[in-house]
Amino acid sequence: MTTTGGGHARHRLDDVIHAPVRLSIVAALAKVENAEFAAVRDAVELSDSVLSKQAAQLEAAGYVAIKKGYVGKRPRTWLSLTARGRAAFDSHLAALRTIAEG
Repeated sequence: MTTTGGGHARHRLDDVIHAPVRLSIVAALAKVENAEFAAVRDAVELSDSVLSKQAAQLEAAGYVAIKKGYVGKRPRTWLSLTARGRAAFDSHLAALRTIAEG
C-alpha cells in the first residue's frame, strides 16, 4: 500500500487495489462474506484466466483468501476479502472520496 503521513490524498491510494480490474474484484467481494469464483467472474465480467491472475495478485498482497473445495464431485473455488483487504479497500475508497471532493 502506498501511504505517506500527509499531503495529497493520492498518496493514500493503494497501488494493488487501484488497478480497475482488481478494484472491481475487491468491490464485489466487499459486499459478501465469500463468493464462488464463477459468481465473481460473471459479476465483474472477466474471463477465468484474467480473474485467476488478478485474484492471485490480491492473494499475494494478503487482500484476498482463495479456498478450493468440492460441491459434490465438482471442484469449486471461493474468494473472500481478508480483514487486511477490507481495511485497504476502505482506506482506498476514503482517499478516492477525498480526491473527488476536492
